[in-house]
Amino acid sequence: MRIYYRRIDVVGELPPGDVGGRIFVANHVNGLVDPVLVMTTAPCVISPVGKSTLWSIPLLNWVLDAVDAVPVTRRKDDPTKAVGSNDAVFEAVANKLIKNGNILIFPEGISHNEPQLQKLRTGAARMLVRAANSGAKGLTFQAVGLEFDARDVFRSRALVIYGPVREIDAITGDSEGRVRAATVAMAADLSDLIVEGTDWTEMRAIAQVAEVLANATSGGDGAPLSSLAQRNAIGRRVEAATRAIMKSQPVLVETVKGNLDKYFLALDQSGLSDRDVVRGSAGVGYIRAGLLGLVLPMAIAGALLFALPYQLPRLVARALAKESHDVVSTYKLGVGLVVYPIWAIGLTIAACVLCKFPWSGLATALVWLAPWCALVWLDVLEHGPKRPANRDALLKLREDLLGSIEQAQAQLTQR
Repeated sequence: MRIYYRRIDVVGELPPGDVGGRIFVANHVNGLVDPVLVMTTAPCVISPVGKSTLWSIPLLNWVLDAVDAVPVTRRKDDPTKAVGSNDAVFEAVANKLIKNGNILIFPEGISHNEPQLQKLRTGAARMLVRAANSGAKGLTFQAVGLEFDARDVFRSRALVIYGPVREIDAITGDSEGRVRAATVAMAADLSDLIVEGTDWTEMRAIAQVAEVLANATSGGDGAPLSSLAQRNAIGRRVEAATRAIMKSQPVLVETVKGNLDKYFLALDQSGLSDRDVVRGSAGVGYIRAGLLGLVLPMAIAGALLFALPYQLPRLVARALAKESHDVVSTYKLGVGLVVYPIWAIGLTIAACVLCKFPWSGLATALVWLAPWCALVWLDVLEHGPKRPANRDALLKLREDLLGSIEQAQAQLTQR
């Protein structure tokens, strides 16, 4: 995860390492990456619930068994599935909870490409209520929000937000009433953690406004810029504000959207980001620039040696994922985890066969160190400081945008 994502922000109420009897519920927009992110950021041991078809994939079935995953057969995967056939799964999960185990489940039921949370299914709540009815005490559930600035892009950023902890014992009523109430609470907690939009156009606009506002409060020439966690927090406020003034101030909303479109169109035409405009001509620093210069020859060697395995995951994902953006990263990670080690081992063998000692040792070291240097330079080239030649014009468009946003904020305050 730390290789695939350039940065992973983890915020909120992290569970302690010794927690037990808890169900973690998360939104599901990025395939198998989602459970791995939760399981690798939580300090406690968690067993995921997954669709049964995953066990038919070679090697992955071994990994699933190794993490004590629980298979669930969905109706879409088996049309002959009988009503109530998930009772055995509910019972198995309830037993894990009773024995102080933890479960991760994605109650939307599918990994999807929608800009908002999908209707939650009741399975997670039923598992908790069943365990509670069996006499288990102190059972809890906790929402986990997952967001990405570019979920299907290598070296983008990910955000994991742990929400408040809820006790199932605090929800009273009969079994069905507790199931419904717990499901509603889970949906409310998840919705509070992530930024949503009615469609992708609105979602993109909210994200862009959040980016500009986050950089405006944390950026500046040479200053640190916003994290994905800051953008998420601001984005949720932007989302709420948009809902509040959409009907009462449509002209003002259109003004913000117009300025937003002008600014980001200019950014696209310049090949720059809002971060670049805020940073201006800020450099990487003398010490870091010197270190980057030292590793540049190794980075070039790494780029040449690993050019094929670098492209292969992208090509496979493009061929297999098609329009399903939620599984692109899954394919890239899966292919990369197989191809890169095999390729590196092959290069190592070639180095030992073709070179005599000590040159074989040096060649082997190059094989294993060079790609890491290439990764450093990849981040610099794609995400490092840039020097916008037309910064003044971009700053003017940015000021116009911020001005219209401030007007909208003032109208919201008056209301």
